[in-house]
Amino acid sequence: MNETLKDNQLSEKPSKWKVFLRRSLSTVLLWGIVLSPGFLHPHPLGDYIFLLLMILLSTLGLMEFYRMAERKGLHSYRGMAISFGIILLTSTFFYLTEHWGRSAAPSRASDFECGILVLFVLGLCLRQLFSRIPNSGLNSIAITLFGLMYIPWLLNFIQKIYFFTGISGFFYVFYFIIVTKFSDMGAYLTGSLIGKHKVIPRISPGKTWEGLAGAVIFSVGISILCFYLIGNHLQGMTLINSLILGAILSISAVIGDLIESLFKRESGLKDSGGVFPGIGGILDLLDSILFNAPLMYLYLRHIIH
Repeated sequence: MNETLKDNQLSEKPSKWKVFLRRSLSTVLLWGIVLSPGFLHPHPLGDYIFLLLMILLSTLGLMEFYRMAERKGLHSYRGMAISFGIILLTSTFFYLTEHWGRSAAPSRASDFECGILVLFVLGLCLRQLFSRIPNSGLNSIAITLFGLMYIPWLLNFIQKIYFFTGISGFFYVFYFIIVTKFSDMGAYLTGSLIGKHKVIPRISPGKTWEGLAGAVIFSVGISILCFYLIGNHLQGMTLINSLILGAILSISAVIGDLIESLFKRESGLKDSGGVFPGIGGILDLLDSILFNAPLMYLYLRHIIH
């Protein structure tokens, strides 16, 4: 009877191609929704919708992250982090947007952003002084602060890209998300077909060096294609830049995926959540994007412009 049950479970397990199709469709649909307000830019309505979507991703992502921490018995100030995440994203938006009579360079927003983070750290320390949970200060402050830095702070770089060069900013957001997600696709397809040599099996048994090579090839290929198709909307982009960015973003995407896999493995989870078919949770959607956002912004600020 047990053997029959196992056979039924194996027969019900979806094939890798079905998993890939589910993941691809979910990814395209979800990121299509996130990017859709940008097509209204520079109309204010599109910008406000974009901000609300960033806040939604940040809030849901933080909830999943702190849920994983709780499974490890780690205490955090979840509500405080979610509140400051909303404040960070919203205040940066109002600082950058030209619809409020101010068109600030994203580079100047960094000092403003640092001020918000300093207030958050100070607030965390004050909150811990009045905590009734003994001997939890270091863990509570560290876990709460890391969650804020890992999700809303990294997501905030998407806004800096979005407002960087006017209408070109949206196309750069579109570009780096496409390149990043093609890295995910390349890694999955190549790893499924010919992957044999594991990268870090104790963290993610499915990640292979062949998959990493596929990620780089797919990302560089789509990056070059974007240069030829929408290069006139990517102010300052060159063929060399598209080659370099394709390689950088692909490798960083794989690392971001591995980092989230580490968190999930330590908390005993396969997925950060079960919201999206073939993907999992919000963090499974964001893992490769989070670290690519600041890399894209820094390359845009210091090399392209």
